[in-house]
Amino acid sequence: MVERYAREEMKKLWDLNAKYSAWLEVEKALVRGWNKLGVIPDSDCEKICKNAKFDIKRIDEIEKVTKHDLIAFTTSVAESLGEESRWVHYGITSSDCIDTAVALQMRDSLKIILLDIKRLKEAIKSRAYEHKNTLMVGRSHGIHGEPITFGLVLAIWYDELQRHYQALESTLEMVSVGQLSGAMGNLAHTPIELEELVCTDLGLTTVKISNQVIQRDRYARLISDLALLASSCEKIAVEIRHLQRTEVYEAEEYFEVGQKGSSAMPHKRNPILSENITGLCRIIRSFAIPAMENVALWHERDISHSSVERFILPDSFITTDFMLHRLSGLIEKLVVYPKNMRKNLELTGGLVFSQRILLELPKKGISREKSYQIVQHHAMKVWKDLQEGKSAINAKGESLYLENLLADSELLALIGEQAIKECFEYSYYTKNVDSIFQRVFGENDR
Repeated sequence: MVERYAREEMKKLWDLNAKYSAWLEVEKALVRGWNKLGVIPDSDCEKICKNAKFDIKRIDEIEKVTKHDLIAFTTSVAESLGEESRWVHYGITSSDCIDTAVALQMRDSLKIILLDIKRLKEAIKSRAYEHKNTLMVGRSHGIHGEPITFGLVLAIWYDELQRHYQALESTLEMVSVGQLSGAMGNLAHTPIELEELVCTDLGLTTVKISNQVIQRDRYARLISDLALLASSCEKIAVEIRHLQRTEVYEAEEYFEVGQKGSSAMPHKRNPILSENITGLCRIIRSFAIPAMENVALWHERDISHSSVERFILPDSFITTDFMLHRLSGLIEKLVVYPKNMRKNLELTGGLVFSQRILLELPKKGISREKSYQIVQHHAMKVWKDLQEGKSAINAKGESLYLENLLADSELLALIGEQAIKECFEYSYYTKNVDSIFQRVFGENDR
């Protein structure tokens, strides 16, 4: 599935050619480093950097005999050179080349992911300002609570994605590291100066210490960060799926002309994109556990991590890239229905204002317990009236809950008719939206 739908830019960073190209990049940087230290002659350095190449078919042929992919690679490279080939892979071990090369792949891939997140954030931000004051009902436990705006929902998503963006920026620095410390990590055959020269050449930071491999807590943090990002993206997708339910129908995925929702029911417009995103996010999260299990290797290393990383690294990046691209498109084209949001907000006949009434009574000297009893008594009556088919809004345009409260002479005597009616104003619930947006987006006006 990933192979079929992968976006080309990310996919190319993880194919065989990219893998061997990264290995060759490290090997050439190594040659240049030795040359700067006076070990490799200028002529040999020039020949290697100019002529060294690999042949994937030839690597496959050699590996059938050697059963070692790095040796097959260096043999293929050597065949493209003359006597100067003796300097290829000089003084380092397989993991020096492989781990440093993988750092290049992870670095470049993570930069794409960060761009993907920026696009998604901008899409969400744009829609948040569009619906900053679009009233809808807030829900807890799936039950109507109090009025909010759809802009606030979107701002929550933006703020969450911003945290993931910042975390991945930090992780980018953590995984952009290389090593050339030799077979046991003791730098016995490669001076520290060489390691620093090569890593600088490649645009990487030198690890402070390694054994035979770069420690896999770095990889585990990367994959865990992608898993956390996926969890937030699934949260967004699940919310859109809920909003598109026929009984809710406050927003829905854009339905293309000619698109079909069901082979059996022509009327169907299903949330297939957000359902697909939900599934992709489950896959991305599944890579976190093997990444963490790769941290523990025998002594200076074994290769139990190797087969795992051949799956989880390309698949994590390719799947995350595709998922983010799909989610951005979904948000950009999301169809929002403010009238249905308002209709649902009024569905319970004003019960969403119950806390507002509750907070007024203690101001008149009523205990919280007694206040709660009064407000809940009328609320339960509204629930019953609605079940019996009574209209949520009366002929005067008043909500059923307001009508009941105004009919309570004791309550009227306590706080007065005008105070009760003021408790049913939506502006009370939106008065701090601008301030919240200022905190989230750092802007007064858009």
